[in-house]
Amino acid sequence: MSGGEGSGVEFGGGIEFGKGHGTQNDFVVLPDPDAALDLTPARVAALCDRRRGLGADGVLRVVRWAKLAGAEGVPEPVPGVEWFMDYRNGDGSIAEMCGNGVRVFARYLDERGWMPGGGTLGTRAGIRSAQVSGQTVSVDMGPVAIGPVSVATLGATRVDGVALDVGNPHLACVFSAGDPDALDLTEAPGFDPQVFPHGVNVEFVTPLEGPADGGHVRMRVHERGVGETRACGTGTVAAVVAALRAAGHDAGDVAVTTPGGQLRVTVSAGSDDTATGTTVLHGPAELVASGELDRGWWDAQG
Repeated sequence: MSGGEGSGVEFGGGIEFGKGHGTQNDFVVLPDPDAALDLTPARVAALCDRRRGLGADGVLRVVRWAKLAGAEGVPEPVPGVEWFMDYRNGDGSIAEMCGNGVRVFARYLDERGWMPGGGTLGTRAGIRSAQVSGQTVSVDMGPVAIGPVSVATLGATRVDGVALDVGNPHLACVFSAGDPDALDLTEAPGFDPQVFPHGVNVEFVTPLEGPADGGHVRMRVHERGVGETRACGTGTVAAVVAALRAAGHDAGDVAVTTPGGQLRVTVSAGSDDTATGTTVLHGPAELVASGELDRGWWDAQG
C-alpha cells in the first residue's frame, strides 16, 4: 500500500476504508497515517449518510499524532504516543472524544498490527489507554468532571440531570418517572445553553438496580451532532456516574444495557465532589468490512 498526495492509504486507485461498531454505535475508519486526506465536513457527512454514503454515526481517522500538530483542537503530541484518533461526528463536526469510537479505533490498530494488544493513543480529550482482550476492548476514560444540576426537556417533559464532562459534554438524567424506552428522541432534547454553550449529549438512564458493584442500569442517548444512537461510550460512562451518585455511591462497577448491547463501566472514587477517580469502559468492538472508496465520488464531495 502506498499513500498519494491528497489521499489516505490507497489501493486499486481508491481510498481505503474500514467499517466497525461498538454495541451498534458504528463508524467509518479511514487509515491515513501521514494526514494526507483532505477530510472536509462535507466529505464526513457524505460518508456517514446512510443513503448516499457508507452510513455511520461518525468517522475515525487513523493518523500519526505528529502529522496533525497544529490542527484544530489537537493537543501537542506526547512523546512515545504514535497514533491519534481524529474523530468527527456524523454531521461533519469535530468532537473531542467518543468512547465506543476509541474502542473500535484500538481494535483497528490491533488488527493492523500497528498497536498489538492495545496501548496508549491520543485524542482531542487527551491520551487514552486501551487494552484489547479477545472481543472485549477496555479503555481508561480518565476522571469525569462533575458540574451543576441542570434540566433536559422533551416537549412538556422535564427531567433533572447533572452536567458531566467525559472529555466531551454530557447531561445525564436519571429517569425514575417511567420507562426511558417510551421517550421520543427523534428531536434533540432541550437544554440550558448557558451550561452547555457548545451543545451536549443527553442520556436518560434508569435508577441503579442492585449494589454499586455488580449493579445494572438501562440507558438511551441523543448525541450532539448525530441524533439518537444505539449506544454511546462516553454517554455510558456519564450515565453510570449519574446513577451511582443518585444512589449515594461515589464508585462502583455497573453493567449498562443500551439499545445496541451490553457495556460495563468501572468508576473509582475521586478525592472530592468535583470529579470521579478514573473510569474504565469495557465492551465489544467489531470490524465488519473493508474496501475502497471510489476516487471520483470522494473528489465530488468537496
